[in-house]
Amino acid sequence: MDIRDLDRRAGALLGEVVMQVRPEHLWFPTPCPDWTVRGLLRHIVSENEGFAAAAIDGTAPVQVWTGGRLGDNPAGAYRRSNVRVAEAFADGGALDRPMEVREFGTFPRRVALTFRQLDCVVHAWDVARAIDVPYDPPSDMVEMALGLARRIPDTDSTRGPGAAFERSVKIPGDASDLATLLALLGRNPDWISPLD
Repeated sequence: MDIRDLDRRAGALLGEVVMQVRPEHLWFPTPCPDWTVRGLLRHIVSENEGFAAAAIDGTAPVQVWTGGRLGDNPAGAYRRSNVRVAEAFADGGALDRPMEVREFGTFPRRVALTFRQLDCVVHAWDVARAIDVPYDPPSDMVEMALGLARRIPDTDSTRGPGAAFERSVKIPGDASDLATLLALLGRNPDWISPLD
């Protein structure tokens, strides 16, 4: 399996959700604590720009990882940043070349793409839940993301305020793979917007 193909599909899946965001949605709360839809979209664009720059140069300044701009067209900003990622990883022969992924460390580019793929699958759910649109990701994307999520330490020193993920949430043992993925990354799969 070419991880770039799975990543492109995950980026497109997230894009389908982002394209449904209307201006009135931008200030809605999301399952990500302290982030509105606008804040989450800015984070997603910033991360894309960070992944693209680090894939090309091996590393990227924190300002690139956090400095994404939405302008007056968040969907367009997402689309452009997603294309940058695909272009940055297009040279398949260099997938083993190392790159730094912000606070997570340095990894081969193929491994870094699994982080972004996880982000796409989970943030698509965050946005879809916030704006109340259907979301049903393909099982292979969920399985890949779930495999990675199971390897992310769940300790006070690695999770919580200021960290990439919240502490995991307890859910029933017979929960779906998507619900398990969300819970492992600190999201309540049954999250309901306070606006409802």
